[in-house]
Amino acid sequence: MSNNQNEPREYDAVRGGQNSIPVNAAVLGGIPGVKSRLASPIVEVRIAALSEALKHGEAGLDVIIQALHDESMQVKFAAYSLLKGRNEEKIKQHLRNYFEFDVITVDAEGKENSRIKSFAHYFPEDLGNGVVLEMVYIPGGTFMMGSPATESGSRHHERPQHQVTVPTFYAGKYPITQAQYEAVMGNNPSYFKGEKRPVEQVSWNKAVELCWKLYEKTGKIYRLLSEAEWEYACRAGTTTPFYFGETITTNLVNYDGRYSFAGAPRGPYREQTIDVGSFPPNAFGLYDMHGQVWEWCSDKWRDNYDGAPTDGSSWETGEDNDRVLRGGSWKYGAVSCRAAYRKYDSAVYWIKNRGFRVAVALAVPSSLSSL
Repeated sequence: MSNNQNEPREYDAVRGGQNSIPVNAAVLGGIPGVKSRLASPIVEVRIAALSEALKHGEAGLDVIIQALHDESMQVKFAAYSLLKGRNEEKIKQHLRNYFEFDVITVDAEGKENSRIKSFAHYFPEDLGNGVVLEMVYIPGGTFMMGSPATESGSRHHERPQHQVTVPTFYAGKYPITQAQYEAVMGNNPSYFKGEKRPVEQVSWNKAVELCWKLYEKTGKIYRLLSEAEWEYACRAGTTTPFYFGETITTNLVNYDGRYSFAGAPRGPYREQTIDVGSFPPNAFGLYDMHGQVWEWCSDKWRDNYDGAPTDGSSWETGEDNDRVLRGGSWKYGAVSCRAAYRKYDSAVYWIKNRGFRVAVALAVPSSLSSL
């Protein structure tokens, strides 16, 4: 290494445990310097480095594109924000099929305590006649499935808590809507009519039939979410009873507001479904994972998690053909909308609070390969 004090030294601008550039530290310039700072464990340093990258033309844009894969959602969103207004074709290609949203959390009384901008990637599946099925990228990861005995409303069905590793997949942005169901199946069995409302009065068998018809239509292997995938996708990195936090309100979820949770106030009982996407999504960009309609999962029912798969796969060793339902509904109180809450019904049973969403496993797009 040179002893010339005017030459930069190649090391991170910020070392662990420090929150600013050390006094008199020489920082490598240009793109190498930007990359060095992007290796910092400090989120604020990585975000500042992205702004610096803009000064370095095409090479800088490439660095910002790579930052879309950063482990921090704050850094990812900073990169996305720097890129989204640009007109370069390369940038447009990378940002095609991204959408923005607010991630909201509330305290135990249901009062909003944070609102953070986020974004997610999706691909559109054309079902014909202007009907599109939006499938959202769900990054793989590991989480604790189930609930602790200390969680209010927790039941033995939700235990033992166990670690599950879920591979990357795509999930429906919304539960299957009536317009989507009719485009594939040719009919609409719903009691509460509305193209943008979730389809209901659908049995598990009919939900699986729709998946097969999607395969015939698109060549992609659509299926129901496994129970582990469903809870992982619902939680979206959270460990609280709801992805909104410690409770929910009827301003955030469609459930029977006469039966609240924790310190949240009571709210209206709508007595029906409403249009999907009427409330904010979770951090993965999925809507209506709490309330609206119970969502069929692929798994057979088991009374607890003893021996449950830990790889995110569907549990197919139940003693009968009862299938798992998740998410609560417009007809149930807040406690049943918890991320860990689970129930079951016969695969042939249908009623006006039963619906579903679909999943598909695809090769990860190159722009997301490092996520």
